[in-house]
Parts: sequence; C-alpha cells; structure tokens
Amino acid sequence: MCLAIPGQLLEFVDEANRLARVDVAGVVRNVNVGLLDVDGESARAGDWVLIHVGFALSKVDEEEAMATLRMLQGMGADYEAELEELKASVIE
Repeated sequence: MCLAIPGQLLEFVDEANRLARVDVAGVVRNVNVGLLDVDGESARAGDWVLIHVGFALSKVDEEEAMATLRMLQGMGADYEAELEELKASVIE
C-alpha cells in the first residue's frame, strides 16, 4: 500500500536540489520539496507536508496533518508497514 503521510519540514539539507529533512511520525528522512515551488511560494522549516515516495506533494496545516496521522494510525498494520518502508528509504 502506498500512502501520503504528513511530516513536518525541519530544515533544508540541499537547497539547490530542494532536499529537506522531514520528521514523519518520529522517522526523520530527506525528501524532495521541489514540487511545492509554485508561483514564487515554497516550503519552509515548520511547514507540514504530505509525503509520498520521497516527494512532498502538498502543504497542509497542522490541524489537517494531525487528523490525517490519527486516521492513518487507525489503519494499524498498513500504516506500520508504510513507516517501515519509510525507515528503509534513503535520499541523499
């Protein structure tokens, strides 16, 4: 199963390549945030984003991020499997 999981952008690790460190339910990984660069707007530290296969797809507010995390946690094994896949992934 492939889910878009909310995470909070912590910092940029490679500004030129649009790579940022993001905390997803305690799992910290680098993700590409370049898809969020639209109309002069981009992601910033502290923003909540939806992440799928190493890319931030959209920004969400904290309330939506928390509600989505609660819903995903309710999925049990599927959510845990997605987190395990995230832990195993590496973008440098």
